[in-house]
Amino acid sequence: MPTYFEISVNVAPVTDVYHYHLPPELEGKVGVGHLVQVPFGSREVQGVVLRQVAQPNVRETKAVIELIDPEPVLTPAQIVFAQDLAEKQLAPISACISLMIPPGLAQQSDTQYSLRTDSAITLDGQRYYKLNELQNRLINHLKIRGPQTGRQIDRAFPRLSWKPAAQGLIRRGYISAHPVLPPPSVQPKSIRTVALAAAPEIVEEAMPKLSPRGKQALERRQAVMRYLLKDPGPVEAAWVYAETGANLLDLKRLAELGLVTFGEGEIWRDPLAQVDVLPTDPPDLTKDQEAVLFQVCAGVRACTEGKPVQPYLLFGVTGSGKTEIYMRAAAEAIKLGKQAIILVPEIALTPQTVRRFLSRFPGRVGLVHSRLSEGERYDTWRRARLGQLSVIVGPRSALFTPCLNLGLIVVDEAHDDSYYQSDIFPNYHASSAAVLLARLAGAVCLLGTATPDIITNYQAHKENWNILSLPDRILAHKQVIRAHEQRLGKRSRYHELEGQAETIDLPPVQIVDMRQELKSDNRSIFSRAMQNALKKVLEDEQQAILFLNRRGTATYVFCRDCGYSLLCPRCELPLTVHNVPPDKNQIEFKQTSLQKRTIALCHYCNYERKVPTKCPTCGSDRIRQFGTGTESVETQIQSLFPQARTLRWDYETTRTKGAHEIILSHFANHRADFLIGTQMIAKGLDLPLVTLVGMVLADVGLNLPDYRAPERTFQLLTQVAGRAGRSPLGGQVILQTFQPDNYVIQAASRHDYHGYYREELEYRKKLGYPPYSRMVRLEYRNTDFLEAESVSRALAEQINNWIKLEGKRLTEIIGPAPCFFSKIGGYYRWQIVLRGPNPAALLKNRQIPDWRIEVDPVSLL
Repeated sequence: MPTYFEISVNVAPVTDVYHYHLPPELEGKVGVGHLVQVPFGSREVQGVVLRQVAQPNVRETKAVIELIDPEPVLTPAQIVFAQDLAEKQLAPISACISLMIPPGLAQQSDTQYSLRTDSAITLDGQRYYKLNELQNRLINHLKIRGPQTGRQIDRAFPRLSWKPAAQGLIRRGYISAHPVLPPPSVQPKSIRTVALAAAPEIVEEAMPKLSPRGKQALERRQAVMRYLLKDPGPVEAAWVYAETGANLLDLKRLAELGLVTFGEGEIWRDPLAQVDVLPTDPPDLTKDQEAVLFQVCAGVRACTEGKPVQPYLLFGVTGSGKTEIYMRAAAEAIKLGKQAIILVPEIALTPQTVRRFLSRFPGRVGLVHSRLSEGERYDTWRRARLGQLSVIVGPRSALFTPCLNLGLIVVDEAHDDSYYQSDIFPNYHASSAAVLLARLAGAVCLLGTATPDIITNYQAHKENWNILSLPDRILAHKQVIRAHEQRLGKRSRYHELEGQAETIDLPPVQIVDMRQELKSDNRSIFSRAMQNALKKVLEDEQQAILFLNRRGTATYVFCRDCGYSLLCPRCELPLTVHNVPPDKNQIEFKQTSLQKRTIALCHYCNYERKVPTKCPTCGSDRIRQFGTGTESVETQIQSLFPQARTLRWDYETTRTKGAHEIILSHFANHRADFLIGTQMIAKGLDLPLVTLVGMVLADVGLNLPDYRAPERTFQLLTQVAGRAGRSPLGGQVILQTFQPDNYVIQAASRHDYHGYYREELEYRKKLGYPPYSRMVRLEYRNTDFLEAESVSRALAEQINNWIKLEGKRLTEIIGPAPCFFSKIGGYYRWQIVLRGPNPAALLKNRQIPDWRIEVDPVSLL
């Protein structure tokens, strides 16, 4: 009797699972968690084995075709994790499983389109008879490119509905289409090796006869043999070439003489292989740190003994030493034979975090993020699966690394919205997903933050989580600052006290009312207080961070005569002006204006055009650029302080691989005086010479029509302020604003999280927003505005009927209505929001095709 398995197939719109049987040749080789190839309709697709079943749910089952990977790609905990995540997020389980398989290994079935060689020739030799423009474009594309898959055509014709045109061509016999399943695009990397094949005495005897043709060849081959006598091998051939100057012909001749033998070996593609880090000893702890660490380690030990442990919420002010707690908790988990996953919110933070963990756990740290090559991600995934890595560091995708002995999950800066996957399906928040995975894997989940989000903080108190506190900032970098002052010829103001971890106050925050600056005729984007503080930073050879959560040179282009505004034709949003280098993807450190070109860019769909010198509507030359971004901040800094060295850290300067690490390294090594950036600089940076943080405009984002806008602003301002004053040099924060009396601005200036939390919670309660309710957001997109509106109203009516049918009187429907950003990428966006105790239950097991569904969304924009 055959073995039956339940398998989740990797087909995008499919939500069900299916039963298959094993053919005799695969019996005993396939088990739960394996990646297999199976038939699905007329196609062959990939699937993951979820469980063995005694009896299939259909009379006749199809046979599994092939085992793709000999080792399971999912751990038992990950299978349950994928099932629970799919149920919670109203997503197909196949979509959740896809998060756990590295890019390149997982492949989806596709359709390949080809020109038929037997089709009719065009009447004029160029255009086919009675075909529309898109069909002719498709035919020309296939002529030039040859056979193309559907995904390749999608990339060639973005935002175009080309499939109906292709179907018409298939019916007329011009092109053919057939299903294909691409093989995995990643595999283990092999290298050629060389090993000694003869006894040392035979090698010595053969030395004079290795090359009769010339002295140089003889010397090279003798060098190879001496090298292999010291290291008989197998040795990577590339090392032999580098050490001896030999070439492939030399090695082949030595192999013919029976002196060496060739072989193959596997090499790991490790993105951290070239990172040189010196091991460090753990620093002294404060009493608060010792108390926190004691509780966390006790939880790790309890989980190892099979006892359930509630999540830990570590509320620690910026600079309070949370990272040291993470490293020591990871050390405890490793000591007990467990693995740890350390999540950071941004790729920008991974270089600094990785270096800290490498210094403590050399050779046992793995890095995971989207900027790595497919091969690097695949090999890190395999090494973690084999238990060769003890610590995995990375942004939200690192959570899905297959750790068989998971003992600890750390979510650093747990409040951050970067943990929410909004751009790719399925939507999930890595913070809540980490809590779920830790419970299923029997591990500790530690959420660390200086500004816990309202919902998590409320949940932690309501569900009796372990709430820990680090209320004091640690005085750090004492030796660095002493060396810095000695280098400047100054008498050190600080005498280090050995064996003690000392604390320091949070930096004072000065609020500057920019309305008063305007009244006093200061038209600069920098207040007089900011300019004086920046001048002092330069005089003292210290560093400053300038924060503005807007990119570009100007945020919109406007005609002063007719009111015309330069908008993106696809998104109907203002275009932002940028001065970019000739290659937009290069890292920009110091570019002259002659090297740059000015463009107007859409930050949503990447549409770009030249900035007009005259109004396209009325022809006026009174067209002006308004608003401020990071590029204009940098320009004005260079104008005010020509001697200053500046670095910019935003999306434009970090497009290339390794850019974050390069920028951070330059600033940390004092190759720049001022670092100008967006929210990337707000998180986790620990730089001893930064004594000033200037918030150029604190109001950005504060007044957006979203219930979480004040919370985001408070978190961002508090986090940015925390970059200053971590060393004995002290520090200050200058916060420029047009709304100085706003409760968010006031609370941020006092570093008063608890006061802000109480006030914000009261607002949420009055308005019925989370955490006093839950939300589901449904979004529909269409290139036709009227069609988008019609479909949205029809679904809203249907949902109202479901509410009445099931008697869910506490569930409220908001909308339908256009989204705040009503058009993006050529698509009109409409949304429906459900609010109530459990609105997701209303949609469970209901098919709503073509709609994007977000459970507990982080934004309603």
